[in-house]
Amino acid sequence: MGCFATGVTIVTVDLGGGVHGMTANALASVSLDPLLLLVCVDRNARIHAHLHAKRRFGINILGEHQRAISEYYARALSTHEHAEAEAGARFERTAQGTPILHGALAYLECRLNSTQEAGDHTIFIAEVEEVVVRDGEPLLFFRGRYRKTGVEI
Repeated sequence: MGCFATGVTIVTVDLGGGVHGMTANALASVSLDPLLLLVCVDRNARIHAHLHAKRRFGINILGEHQRAISEYYARALSTHEHAEAEAGARFERTAQGTPILHGALAYLECRLNSTQEAGDHTIFIAEVEEVVVRDGEPLLFFRGRYRKTGVEI
């Protein structure tokens, strides 16, 4: 699957006023009507239980300048307490309290619709309730390395 180029996202959830996040590239559009997406999360990931409990989360699509944030939230023991100092991650909140990553290329606020167990992961299917899109270029991941967009063909 390393030959499949993907965008990079941070899944965020509020828990007790704190931000819990996880880097994810296993994200896909499921339906346009209703607007549904899926994200696959390892059952051993700390955020896994939080997604089940809160049933509301954000998908922050990273811009090419946010590699350090991706690397920070890819670590198994990352917490929000050091995210700004170590990676430059700052968050705002939606009206529902969901964390939005400042400077992300796009943001999708999601409400959990259903789950499906699949091997060592859970597929979280969510309805997208709000979308914010900003100008910029995406952070990409291909063959185990971060990439930037190239020349249009």
